Amino acid sequence: MLEHLKDQPADKILMLMQAYREDPRADKIDLGVGVYKDPTGLTPVMRAVKAAEQRIWESQDSKAYTGLAGDPAYADAMVGLVLGDAVARDRVSAVATPGGTGAIRQALELIRMAAPEATVWLSAPTWPNHPSIIKYLGMKMAEYRYFDEATRGVDFGGMMSDLAGLKSGDVVLLHGCCHNPTGANLTGDQWAEVIAHLKAKGAVPLIDIAYQGFGDGLAADAAATRAVAGAMDECLIAASCSKNFGIYRERTGILMAIGDAARGKTTQGTLNFLNRQNYSFPPDHGARIVSTILNDAALRADWEAELEEVRNTMLGLRTQLADELRRLSNSDRFDFIAHHRGMFSRIGTTAEKVEKMRADSGIYMVSDSRMNIAGLNSETVPILAKAIIDAGV
Repeated sequence: MLEHLKDQPADKILMLMQAYREDPRADKIDLGVGVYKDPTGLTPVMRAVKAAEQRIWESQDSKAYTGLAGDPAYADAMVGLVLGDAVARDRVSAVATPGGTGAIRQALELIRMAAPEATVWLSAPTWPNHPSIIKYLGMKMAEYRYFDEATRGVDFGGMMSDLAGLKSGDVVLLHGCCHNPTGANLTGDQWAEVIAHLKAKGAVPLIDIAYQGFGDGLAADAAATRAVAGAMDECLIAASCSKNFGIYRERTGILMAIGDAARGKTTQGTLNFLNRQNYSFPPDHGARIVSTILNDAALRADWEAELEEVRNTMLGLRTQLADELRRLSNSDRFDFIAHHRGMFSRIGTTAEKVEKMRADSGIYMVSDSRMNIAGLNSETVPILAKAIIDAGV
């Protein structure tokens, strides 16, 4: 049996991580892997997470299974965090998943079961796991233009022109905030146009929100998702706690399916069924950390304060880098970096120039020129700026 297997395509980011580890240069800079790092290069455990874990350790008296959907307290807490009061709770079915990737996978499984002929529309570009999972599941897929290589902003005209091709029942995958890999995001007015268009076409939105709190704040980052969910008859939301709670290795995500409350029992039962088919019971430790924090006023306040520190650190790095590039280039062509949001920015250059930055300056970023802003600190920003200019970007 095993002799029939074929080598799978190598993951570009994992290859980049390996090359970075093998590079002996002391001044190398890792801007590839998508995790937050503090100025010392550490991905820290947040204060509230440590406190919640201590509380769980002291009080938990069983490691028995929770349920196919996970702990109900986690679902309630996350629905509140992501949706606020935008949607009545009885319209929301939810299951805990192994990370945001698990939520995306289960959402696509649900789509394939409920609407096997639907086409899933993705932004160009998008997170590489989106098309990878869709192709693996054998589903129909299409792209809509999103990133303008000239302005490094959103090509909204191109996006809406492409989405004119939607058919009723198609699914449009949208990044709720902090677009990965570009960092370029829709404005509030543009979101309103997208919502109106989806309603007119009879399409279903699938929102991937993995960076809530990393852009303009918890409420501001959820605003688009809440607007979409509140306006649409049906909506799927895949949310991750990896970034905003810093619990990457705990694999803590959630899938929400919003629809008619009268069909909620069937929808919830289907989500439970899909969990059972894929991994039975979802992980609980990370989910319990999150619900412990969100349901305790003091822990939540401390978590929000530290998350705000993280967000402002990244915004400060963006401003510093844009200012340094303005000084070195004597132009404003890199100002988009300060306007982007989240961990990533795509600087819009060629793979050859990205490789030149790696070879000449030890700068490691993905070949499509996506860089992780959180991989910088105040001392490495000038090094990166000089490498960008020296490479001829």
